[in-house]
Parts: sequence; structure tokens; C-alpha cells
Amino acid sequence: MGPGFFYYRRRMDRRALAQVLALFFAVLVLAAVLFATIQLRPLLESLATTRVSNAVNRIISESVDESIQSGTIRYDQLITFEKDNDGRITAVHSNMAACNRLQTDILDLILTRVGQVSARELSIPIGSLTGSALLAGRGPRIAVRMESVGTSSAWFENEFTSAGINQTNHRIILHIDVSVAILLPGVTTATKVSSAVTVAETVIVGSVPDTYTYFSTTPSTYEEDLKDYILNNG
Repeated sequence: MGPGFFYYRRRMDRRALAQVLALFFAVLVLAAVLFATIQLRPLLESLATTRVSNAVNRIISESVDESIQSGTIRYDQLITFEKDNDGRITAVHSNMAACNRLQTDILDLILTRVGQVSARELSIPIGSLTGSALLAGRGPRIAVRMESVGTSSAWFENEFTSAGINQTNHRIILHIDVSVAILLPGVTTATKVSSAVTVAETVIVGSVPDTYTYFSTTPSTYEEDLKDYILNNG
């Protein structure tokens, strides 16, 4: 056997050693992931829920802001005033067709963007599960995915507050509930993210209007709103 044979054998030994080390590292990483998902599951679920909630809140805020900036949401589209012969506001009416269309469009946009969030954006480094400040954000990442579920909803609320002498501030608030399933390795959990965003407001100058007509989009309040409408317009 010549020198070339021993040189070739040493190269093969090194390659085999490298493969063994790579396999060992892969097993070590897998063991760390399993440890994190089993032993630290409560903390993992808590961190995942926080990350998902933050992501959904950001999506809600961005979607509403874009709708406002584009002119999709405007006060005069949602509300109309009824005035007397002297020009004083006597009644405020909601444009329910516009309200229903807007809340549906915004909710659809939000749910679409929720489905587009990458697992990489939500993933959690294993070091963050140790509680150590030195290891936070370090190490292999545990994949976190989220999917919207069918119980998400949106509805408008109107708020009237005093804005000074003979002035009333009218604020239109969009309430959004987004329910998401959080998918983790070996476990699935769920959370509901609730947000309330002011989408339009104005100051009504003069006495408080005699009537305010508004039919809520929440089914449980239909009957009460209908009674109020009949009493105010009977």
C-alpha cells in the first residue's frame, strides 16, 4: 500500500467524522426543540399568543389607517344630519348600508392579511424560552403559524360626549374581534384579539339632536334599536 492509500483513508475518516458530528448536532437540535415544546409548553404557548396578538393588532391598525387615508371611510358617508328651518341639527342618522359594507370590507382585508403572515415572522427562538437575557433571541427557532377561524366579526359603535359649551363630539368606533388558531409543533391553541379603533369623528355645534337613528349590526340589539326608532319617530 502506497502513501496515496493512507492519504485517501484519512480523507474518508475525516468525512465520516464530519458526518457523525453533523448528525450529532442535528439530534441535539431536535432534542432541544422537543424539550422546549414538551417541558416549556406553557411558556411557549404564552409567547406564541403574544406574538400572534401583536401581529393581528398591527394588521388591524394598518388596515383601518389605509382605509381612512384612501378615503374609503369618511364621516359624511356614514352619517347624515337632519336640520330644521333654522339650520339647527335635530336628528342624526346612520347610513347602515355604508356601515355594513365598510365593516365587511375591512374585516375581509384583515383576515386576508392574517393569512399572509409568514411563520418566520412569528417564530420563537429557543433561547427566549430559557428566561436568560443572554440567550433571548438566540438559537434555533420554533415555527409558529396562525389561521383565522370563522368567529371573527366587526361592528360600529357611536359615542357622544360633551366637547364644551353647546358642543357635542360624535365619534364612530369600529370594534373588531379576530379569532385565530395558533399552530405549534405538536399542539394547537387559539386566541381572540379584540380592538376598538376610532374611524371618524366630528364636533356638532348646537343643542344635542332630538333623535339619533342607528341600527346596530349586532343581532342581540336589533329589537332594542327598533323600539328606540319607533319611539323617536312615532
